[in-house]
Amino acid sequence: MVGVALVVISAISFGSGGLFARPAYAAGIDWLTLMAWRFLLAGGLAWAVLLASPSARRALRTMPRRSMLAAVGLGVYYISNTATYFAGIATTPLSLSALIVYVYPPIVAVLALRFGRPLEGRRAWTALGIAVLGVVLAVGGINASQMPPLGGLLLVVAAPLLYSVWIIMAARHAGETSEAVGSATDGAANATVVGAVMLSSTGVAYWLICAVLRHPVLPGSIPPAAWPGIVGVGVVSGFVAVQFFYAGAQRVGAAQASLLSTVEPLWTIAAAGVLLGERLTPVQLLGGAFILAGVVLSQTGPRGEPAELPQPALRLSEE
Repeated sequence: MVGVALVVISAISFGSGGLFARPAYAAGIDWLTLMAWRFLLAGGLAWAVLLASPSARRALRTMPRRSMLAAVGLGVYYISNTATYFAGIATTPLSLSALIVYVYPPIVAVLALRFGRPLEGRRAWTALGIAVLGVVLAVGGINASQMPPLGGLLLVVAAPLLYSVWIIMAARHAGETSEAVGSATDGAANATVVGAVMLSSTGVAYWLICAVLRHPVLPGSIPPAAWPGIVGVGVVSGFVAVQFFYAGAQRVGAAQASLLSTVEPLWTIAAAGVLLGERLTPVQLLGGAFILAGVVLSQTGPRGEPAELPQPALRLSEE
């Protein structure tokens, strides 16, 4: 039960990212400033946890240089899906965005046919088809009078595509680093190291982008009203979400953790309805049901013989 609770809390934390972002945007900051601070806070807390753990410090010292560079590269690439999602939700309804973004598990299942450990039979393609139909219904069900800007909608659609590629690359990286992992404790330590390196690499990349663009990101340029949203995105949907997912997945396993995470879009839709007054049309709700059905189908069923990939690569989320 502890593992289940941890994964569910993680999913709710991930799904709360947009809820924290909206008031921060309303206070006068943009997605680039928000992301710079999100990963500064999340990365800083991840390193604090790492340095406080003897096993994690040992894993950091013994981590091969190639694996370290791969983790840094994954962190830099992670900009792609976080930027598209948080830029997109600035103009796209949060509830609709949550549905569209959650199409990524079936996409990953199809990519795994070529680059990872595939599902057997036609399950992956069927799951993708069901989920894509759901996205079509979700987007097609938008009232003409409430149609969001096309640019923001396209950014939200791009986010799960980019995130799916990230997951495949992260899984391959986890397979490379797993040879040094000999126990559950070592696995947790390795997850802590990989998470800290990737989160801080993303943060450094965002801050460098802000510096090059001369983008206002220093504390003096941020309205006081934006700080609660910034801290929420960084601590809750950044640090807490990642740490709880890893801890929960190590207890219940990757497959169950992935299925439990389907609570994320449900939470976002419900919370957006209560806090932001957003409402999905019946057609969009039907689309959401198709998307979740595709997710469940893509995460169940027989798989190939190779051993299961380590947990650290499974989730940092597009949100």
